[in-house]
Amino acid sequence: MTDASQHPAEIGYGFVIERYVTRKDSGYPRYRDLKSGRVLRPGWPHAENFTRHLVDDAATITDEELEALLGYEWRSRLTAAWLIGVDRRESFRARIGDLLLASEFCFSGSAYCFALARFGTHADAEILTTYLDHYLPRTDLRYDQPAALGALLRLDAHHADRFTQPDGLWDQWVNALSHLHGDPACTPVERRRWTDLQCDFSNGWFRA
Repeated sequence: MTDASQHPAEIGYGFVIERYVTRKDSGYPRYRDLKSGRVLRPGWPHAENFTRHLVDDAATITDEELEALLGYEWRSRLTAAWLIGVDRRESFRARIGDLLLASEFCFSGSAYCFALARFGTHADAEILTTYLDHYLPRTDLRYDQPAALGALLRLDAHHADRFTQPDGLWDQWVNALSHLHGDPACTPVERRRWTDLQCDFSNGWFRA
């Protein structure tokens, strides 16, 4: 992973970090709540306030502000991808796909996968398939293979079959990383469940 990035202040958008990334609707920075997944926990006391502001920001943030966030480090990229996914800004499909495939930073890739799952089209499934084709054979490292598989399973289970068949690329990748052996979070069923939870919860924000 590389560290190439540009602070939004360098292009006249220095305000976007505080406004969208580090704002504290729960007492913690937004990016931490998104990364931890606590927003999906039943009974989380800050859910209403947090999600209301997240949905509002997703609807009102400009494309230029999103680009400023996507050009910086992992916290801003993670937050931007969530905002893009929540609002289904499909105009960012190619940009999100490029960032996912580049895998320049840790942590942000799972948010790219969420955004693609929210878009929900065959084009998004193709991006995820390309990612898995490239990174599952890399049994020496862990990037965002679990999130990508979960998103693909939601979008196109048929295309995911060739990865999840017994002794296929998914099993080979998990078996090559000893710390993942027996981890229930790494089963295809659990990866699909987690993506469904993210997307269905996002749908629920709008129904509410």
